[in-house]
Amino acid sequence: MPSIVDPGFSRDTCSRATKSQLCTLISCKSLLAAVAMLWVTTSLAAADSPTPPNVVFILADDLGYRELGSFGQQLIKTPHLDKLAKQGMRLTQHYSGNAVCAPSRCVLMTGKHPGHAEVRSNKSTPPEGQWPIPDSDITLAELLSGEGYATGAFGKWGLGGPDSSGEPLRQGVQRFFGYNCQSHAHSYYPSYLWDDNQHVKLNNDPPVSGHIGFADGDDPSDPASYARFKGQDYAPDRINAQALQFVKDNKDKPFFLYYPTVIPHVALHVPDEELKQYHDLGWQDPPFVRDGGYGYTPHFTPRAAYAAMITRMDRYIGNILNLLDELQLSDNTIVIFSSDNGTTHLGKEVDYTFFRSVGELRGLKGSLYEGGVRVPTLVRWPGKIAAGSQSDYVSGFEDWIPTLMDLIGKPEDVPEGLDGISIAPTLLGKSQEERPYLYREFPSYGGQQTIRVGDFKAVRQNMSKGNLEIELYNIREDIGEQNNIAAEHPELVAQLAQQMEAVRTPSKIFPLIPLDAPARKAKKR
Repeated sequence: MPSIVDPGFSRDTCSRATKSQLCTLISCKSLLAAVAMLWVTTSLAAADSPTPPNVVFILADDLGYRELGSFGQQLIKTPHLDKLAKQGMRLTQHYSGNAVCAPSRCVLMTGKHPGHAEVRSNKSTPPEGQWPIPDSDITLAELLSGEGYATGAFGKWGLGGPDSSGEPLRQGVQRFFGYNCQSHAHSYYPSYLWDDNQHVKLNNDPPVSGHIGFADGDDPSDPASYARFKGQDYAPDRINAQALQFVKDNKDKPFFLYYPTVIPHVALHVPDEELKQYHDLGWQDPPFVRDGGYGYTPHFTPRAAYAAMITRMDRYIGNILNLLDELQLSDNTIVIFSSDNGTTHLGKEVDYTFFRSVGELRGLKGSLYEGGVRVPTLVRWPGKIAAGSQSDYVSGFEDWIPTLMDLIGKPEDVPEGLDGISIAPTLLGKSQEERPYLYREFPSYGGQQTIRVGDFKAVRQNMSKGNLEIELYNIREDIGEQNNIAAEHPELVAQLAQQMEAVRTPSKIFPLIPLDAPARKAKKR
């Protein structure tokens, strides 16, 4: 039987660890009981299905915890996702793989948390692409392809440039259309997209860079000055069309549709027809003019643009859900929606205060506080997952490989050495042991490290400067992480510090300073 708990806390490790390090918080017996329970309950949902269920995984880009109507949003319209929430389960304590794009997606695709994953931060590999996941990693796409699924990815990949080991067609994806590189995806009106391993030209002449500013003589107070930031061929339209075609082409066999949409990541690019409904609301919407040349492309009405982008994303998702209904595939399709991290911290472009994008949570994209990594997540499987349900079970991106392999009836094929656990019992309405822990590290944005055990979350910030002080929060009582209770619980803080060290391995490519390399010295002024 494969390990479906963290290998850092296997039976062998438990036998070696001292009680002061872990057994106060995590007992070996509870882990073994959890394994046994999950083994007994596996495949119950898939057993009565005539064919294995299709899997549709939709991943938004930089969507905040409170930016869907079903998660409390009041200003942005998301009718299709709100309907999806009513038809399935809301996961209210689900965590993205990391605080920014590439490392978060690495956790999702490989089932390894950030202390074991190959990719732990964004790192470009010119001329195009990001640091690749290695051949040795077995991705979710590879696993499902091995089970006879047609596999397609449509949107932004970001896990290895062309001709690298991480290139999607080398990682189990049989059909790819979209952006390979996340920097390329900063423009919604590019000159080309990837069609498998070939360029397909878009009708943008010239293409619109995601980082250009005004031309000399342009007047930022004149709406006409913003025309140069609009293209003709909107890449997300092309991507959605290809995703729909993939479903049509594979309707008679099991398929895995991975749809990592680029929306709502800035730049603020959206067709005018989507903007109108928000313009008509009369929001006081000061232009984003890219002061000092910093940020993405200017927009005359940035609040309306951001809202319109999310509504456009919702429309694309509605197209997929409607097609599943039309082809009578909905009842045998698991649909998952989530986000790769929280709302962008670029407040002049995205007014996260106006939209209450992360609500009561602390932190934004780039932060391991809740607002940077707790993401809105929905799961639907009609007749298996109760409609209109919700769960506050603590879960994360590393859990999707064991969970989906469980749900399709192949738990024995989960690779050994992964960090996730199957949350299939929770999705199917059964009781489930509390997860042993949830770990995150992020070497960028000052260097950060967190671990959550039960309701307690330990946080380290500014590690790159040598700081190892731990903040401690009771997330159930203090969801906004405002009351640091570390001084009140010194023994717990010490245990969590030891645990954070035990569950990770050092990285030479993405060192977590000062654990993996010397602390950076402060610059002299």
